[in-house]
Amino acid sequence: MIALLLTNRATASQFAFQITFTDKNNTPYSLSDPLVYLSSRALARRSIQGIAIDSTDLPVNQTYVDSVLVLTGPGSVLHETSRWLNMCMILLPDSASILNLAGKSFISNITLVGYYATDLHRNSATTGTSSNAAPAKRTTNTDSDYYGDTWLQTLMVNGNFLNDNGYKGEGKLIAVLDAGYIGTNTLPGFDSMWFSGRVVDMYDFTFRNTEVFLQADHGTEVLSTMAGYVPDTFVGTAPFAMYALYVSEYNPDDQPLELDNMICASERADSLGADVITESLGYDIFDYPPGSGQVFATDLDGKTTVAAKAANIATKKGMLFVATAGNDGSPISGWGNHIMTPGDADSALTIGSVDGSEDASSFSGYGPNAAGQIKPDVCGMGEGAYTFSSGGGYTTPAGTSISTPQIAGWAACLWQANPNATPYQIRQAIIKCANHYSDPGPQLGYGVPNFQCTEQALNVKDTPPPFSKTIWVIAAPNPFSDEIKLLVSPNESQDVQFTIVDMTGKEVASLQLFLYQGYNTPITIPAQELPAGIYILKAVSTTQEQVVKLEKS
Repeated sequence: MIALLLTNRATASQFAFQITFTDKNNTPYSLSDPLVYLSSRALARRSIQGIAIDSTDLPVNQTYVDSVLVLTGPGSVLHETSRWLNMCMILLPDSASILNLAGKSFISNITLVGYYATDLHRNSATTGTSSNAAPAKRTTNTDSDYYGDTWLQTLMVNGNFLNDNGYKGEGKLIAVLDAGYIGTNTLPGFDSMWFSGRVVDMYDFTFRNTEVFLQADHGTEVLSTMAGYVPDTFVGTAPFAMYALYVSEYNPDDQPLELDNMICASERADSLGADVITESLGYDIFDYPPGSGQVFATDLDGKTTVAAKAANIATKKGMLFVATAGNDGSPISGWGNHIMTPGDADSALTIGSVDGSEDASSFSGYGPNAAGQIKPDVCGMGEGAYTFSSGGGYTTPAGTSISTPQIAGWAACLWQANPNATPYQIRQAIIKCANHYSDPGPQLGYGVPNFQCTEQALNVKDTPPPFSKTIWVIAAPNPFSDEIKLLVSPNESQDVQFTIVDMTGKEVASLQLFLYQGYNTPITIPAQELPAGIYILKAVSTTQEQVVKLEKS
């Protein structure tokens, strides 16, 4: 079906269309070779959680995309593709060109999702830069003097307990979806992040380039609540985590294409191997296409909007998706106070806002979602909480935009403390340790979490065996029977290649995984078909190498 509005072309204007394909037939990609489209870190996250690669992971059929661009004629520009929803988004100077796609057998649906009076983009992405200076000195003192301005927002959720026990986000990758990051590349409070190379990716999905520092500073404020690091003045919730900075918002107005941007950003985070996605963007009313108006309240059922689908699929891929409840706590004409999408999503950890007294902020969005699920899930300090100001210094903007990333950062630290946990376990531990768990409400949800309780309640860590510099891979049990179980503790986070050969030198198994520094979740290799006998395992990384003798009984 084609939802189309024919309008005379304005000078240098572009119409955005979402085009969904019927299948992924004849794709050159294979489920058996996922390293072509997923990083080793992403595959390691899937392996730890036992998540299989499936057809939604395969990129869209490029032949279909090329055909769309040819059929829609000169001036047609590819905006993005979504492998999860098997679609592409294109920009056209003349909306009538979309009629050339009518009746094509490989297309199932076409929808107008935006209009831009000036070109959104025409060229491919530019290249970003980052600093490579030495990392800043880290302090281990985590009292009120150490946190400075962020002490009250930290103390409210007992996040300092995680920091006191050495969990500050190391090894975890947080993808931030926002409107822009003006000042993030220049503010001294982000020096530690840049100096240690912990910004691992940047991309603007609106303008299709890597210039994320130009459009807005909302993301700067959001990011600072996690990554800001000025000891004794301002310390964020996950100051030593890695970050991917993504722009999915179009600042002048709200259009459905921004939901498509959000799912594309989530897919890129997945491919990169992100652990947590946090977004402080909420949608309920669109300025274009004409007549689109608000998202119907019934669509906020946790699974219908593209943004909700992004959150739910991201969770299925092994990531924790942290979403804002939105700031529509004050009634809107014809609707009333409500949650926004993707905060309505089934699988999202949705965050509302409280003030310093832990009372719900008047602006914080109300639940439940249209399916009756309690939303928000929990609340953080979004009123009176400190952030960086893009012009320098510190500020206290109010909104669920500020409470959301704080909880995302603490969740990353909690996950660092419990590397064998799943997103569901992380989310449930946070909910069950909130102060209104027994009496949830429409604006507070389950209340304010307690991260000392969550770390102790989750506690899914395995007790690691003794390792040394030379013994960093242990097979247990050995002899083995139906599977080979490897306990691994690399001396730094890196890719590790495992190869198993029989006594003739024939390779019988091989895999490459990204593993974190220290003890990792045990690796299981199926071995039912191997005959009894002796085998040799070789584990190789950039800095370490070990040979282990294996025996199948």
